[in-house]
Amino acid sequence: MPDQDTIATYNAKAADYAKFNKTDHPDADLQAFIDIMPKGAHVLDLGCGPASASAHMRDAGLLPDPVDAAQGMVDLANQTHAINARLARFDDITAIATYDGVWANFSLLHAPRAALPGHLQDICNALKPGGIFHIGMKTGTGKARDAIARLYTYVEVVELKDLLHAAGLTVVFTREGVGKGLAGTNDPFVIMRAKKVTDA
Repeated sequence: MPDQDTIATYNAKAADYAKFNKTDHPDADLQAFIDIMPKGAHVLDLGCGPASASAHMRDAGLLPDPVDAAQGMVDLANQTHAINARLARFDDITAIATYDGVWANFSLLHAPRAALPGHLQDICNALKPGGIFHIGMKTGTGKARDAIARLYTYVEVVELKDLLHAAGLTVVFTREGVGKGLAGTNDPFVIMRAKKVTDA
């Protein structure tokens, strides 16, 4: 079950979040993901927010499936991009070998730590063999709320790599950095891309 305070924040601040993340072009991480997708790839945008990433993917010829647990984000995504975003939680992902890629850019950081292995296994199951998974997470230990009431689960880099491996995914790219989010703090993060080598 999603944390209700986190969902309430995203419902209330959907427009602010969209403005904060608005870009005319894909950022480097999204462009790299788009570049390795096959033509017409079917991509799950998990925790799509206002679906700006999905809009960029669609412009590049991909077929995004944007989902979010906050109705305010889904409504804004469809009003802005007419992109068929839909309401879905992490534990609603039950597809099998359906997607060429899954984009989860700073969304799974809101999942409880104990739920991460199951969510990652569901994502692996949803990928076609050879499919690519992009994940962004804040790094650290434990969990905490930010200044606008969102609850985060922090992971260490090695911990995330081990979680991906246990789910049946092989990490093929890792990038660490520090960035400022909607709450205004500069936080360390990690980006990983992982590949589903088999359909196991």
